[in-house]
Amino acid sequence: MTELTIASLCDEARKFSVAESKHADATLFGVTDGKAIGTYLEHKFRVYLSERFTFTLGNSANGIDFPSLGVDMKVTSIKQPQSSCPFKSARQKIYGLGYGLIVFVYDKLDDPVKKTGTLRIINTVFVESHSTGDFQMTKGLRSIIESEGNFDDIMAFMLEKNLPVDEIELNNLAKEIIKNPPKQGYLTISNALQWRLQYARVIERAGLEVGVQSIYRE
Repeated sequence: MTELTIASLCDEARKFSVAESKHADATLFGVTDGKAIGTYLEHKFRVYLSERFTFTLGNSANGIDFPSLGVDMKVTSIKQPQSSCPFKSARQKIYGLGYGLIVFVYDKLDDPVKKTGTLRIINTVFVESHSTGDFQMTKGLRSIIESEGNFDDIMAFMLEKNLPVDEIELNNLAKEIIKNPPKQGYLTISNALQWRLQYARVIERAGLEVGVQSIYRE
């Protein structure tokens, strides 16, 4: 078997999305727990890939599904397209999560006659690592730099946004941003003990922005 690449991951995700949208499963009937549905689809896609490619499986230690590719998999309902991810540092909101995302967005349909459930995949999107920063945070910082803003302007902006970070780290970040402005991010990342990632903009902009690829759209 050949080694899985990001290109083949995206290609297989498209095929999988088409097939899964037609698959009725009795074990899904009546299931409303988003976490259970996510686990079901993630496991199924990993099995699907393992029959075709060789790749390193993620575990709780490295925290992402495809560590050799630097990609994590997310499954979310179209009704509320969001999920959580581990908080590592405030830098992630500015410079991205540190890995790419493949996001399956589904709408679940139950058939009361056949007593089966179907996960209709509405969108499948690949977000490159450099595009996983917070949209408003990166847009604001880039605008300040483009408008000849200085260290104080950047500090004031980050304080206003309540970035979860101490003053020393905030100073270090401001200096780094001047030297190395962030790329535009497309996620909405809410501050919490775990980051809360929201995907509405990613779904909307998929295929229209560099770094946000539309793999499949119903």
